[in-house]
Amino acid sequence: MPTILITGAGRGLGLELARQYAADGWRVIGTVRDGDLEKIGAESFKVDVTDFGEVRKLGTKLKGEPLDILFCNAGIIGKRGMALGSFDYADWEKLLRVNLLGAAAVIEALVDNVAASERKTIAVMSSRLGSIAETSGMTLPYSTSKAALNLLAKALAETLRPRGVIVAALSPGWVKTDMGGQGASLTPEVSVRGLRKVLGGLRREDSGKFFSHDGSQIPW
Repeated sequence: MPTILITGAGRGLGLELARQYAADGWRVIGTVRDGDLEKIGAESFKVDVTDFGEVRKLGTKLKGEPLDILFCNAGIIGKRGMALGSFDYADWEKLLRVNLLGAAAVIEALVDNVAASERKTIAVMSSRLGSIAETSGMTLPYSTSKAALNLLAKALAETLRPRGVIVAALSPGWVKTDMGGQGASLTPEVSVRGLRKVLGGLRREDSGKFFSHDGSQIPW
């Protein structure tokens, strides 16, 4: 039975990822800040990815357990409407701590588990807003956190290539969640089906790339 660990699995896209993989017969482990995932047939650990001590403890608890896919999904959008002249730097720091440093801490704690598995895949939940090539300057603090996350994924792909680990950044598209809002064009079910298809088709040569939920490659 393949195993996936999903951070931020308590709601939104993380919860839908956990639901779909569990329904497909995977062993699913999710990190949540509250509640549990028992009702969808998944295991859960209460972990705040910004508490790096908690993250290290998770790594200790899972020591020796192979993880076919590690999906760093936990993320926040931060205060909306921030632009030049109205930056909230405390909020911006929080964004970076969750979206970038949280993912880095989780990968550092669990990379040996991934390397010990059959599929050896790490995915980070990015956003097309993190593409430097396509940026419009909107949602700047959030976009910078995702651009930094993209660099983390690209750099770790090179670092982990000798161990056979695939690292990819994925964009879910504009999805009807608390973050995306109800005006978004995709449902969580459709987005996650696409993300799963991309993950299932990743090859060694795809490591270090940035993909949309529809399988198209996004420029850095």
